[in-house]
Amino acid sequence: MRGIDYVVDEHGKKKAVLIDLTEWGDLWEDFYDILISESRKQEPTIAWEQLKAEIEQEEEQTA
Repeated sequence: MRGIDYVVDEHGKKKAVLIDLTEWGDLWEDFYDILISESRKQEPTIAWEQLKAEIEQEEEQTA
């Protein structure tokens, strides 16, 4: 595939990939976002309303 190169070990096993960001930069950003999302899947979440209230409270304290 054009713009994609594999790094292999001494046995020819693929270990890494080099991506030409000039060619694939937009796609890489999407892929990276998915990786970040997957890595955070088990993290606790909070409701938007709670987060918004916390942000507003912090803004009031710094004003």
